[in-house]
Amino acid sequence: MKPLFKCTLPALLAFMVQGAIAQTHQLEKLWETDTVVRIPESVLPDFKKEILYVSQIEGNPSAADGKGGIAKIGLDGKIMDLNFTTGLNSPKGLGRFGNQLYVADLSEVVVVDIKTGKVINKIPVDSAKVLNDVTVDAKGIIYVSDSKTLKIHRIEKGKVTTFLTQVTGVNGLKAIGNDLYIMSGPKFIKADSKGNLTPIATISCGGDGLEPVGNGDFLITCWAGHIFYVTADGKVETLLDSEAQKLNTADLGYDTINRILYVPTFFAKKVVAYKLVTR
Repeated sequence: MKPLFKCTLPALLAFMVQGAIAQTHQLEKLWETDTVVRIPESVLPDFKKEILYVSQIEGNPSAADGKGGIAKIGLDGKIMDLNFTTGLNSPKGLGRFGNQLYVADLSEVVVVDIKTGKVINKIPVDSAKVLNDVTVDAKGIIYVSDSKTLKIHRIEKGKVTTFLTQVTGVNGLKAIGNDLYIMSGPKFIKADSKGNLTPIATISCGGDGLEPVGNGDFLITCWAGHIFYVTADGKVETLLDSEAQKLNTADLGYDTINRILYVPTFFAKKVVAYKLVTR
């Protein structure tokens, strides 16, 4: 048996490598809400409470008009409360630490009590124009991107500092450990705690949301209607292209256990859930 093992092992390894290369991912649509969600931009899941928090711009995406807010939707797509938080301007990215939601709202980060939906604080970001995405690390440090000024700001204990500048097309952020993952236009990059940048991949459009799959890979959206699967070593796979149908794909939420994407569709005014499957 020993000679047989030596002969078949290389063939077996080759087969395994080919299978890994051929492996693809697809999306299977699970549900979509009615078109009642008022310009949804970002989805933040709370799996313990089975709730999706959804930022709603409602008015002009660049206007301080007080029409924006946060909705609550069930993990099954049923509308729970479209007016959980009201009186915001143009709320986009959402982050959470403990019982507080952090909302990127044009020129300030709004702090919301997750139990009541009430605004409990507002953190102004000096010179900010269009605050876009928010992420919070394990220590409660907040990072927020400004797509207009090309900056990423850092907020610790209420104090705002600028973490990075000249980040072209900056939008989606995700803090993992000591690293900050960033969408800079079509470029997917990583910054360490000192701001040193490492390129990971380049997609075909300006990135919006990004979420880790849980194995080192990422899901990335482009607002125009694209969803990509990006491996840890930078390989890019297209999962969805709905641009021709004018179905936007903004800042998604992701369930790493059940492999479900929750995608806000912006001007299509609904949230869509997809199952990530491997073929």
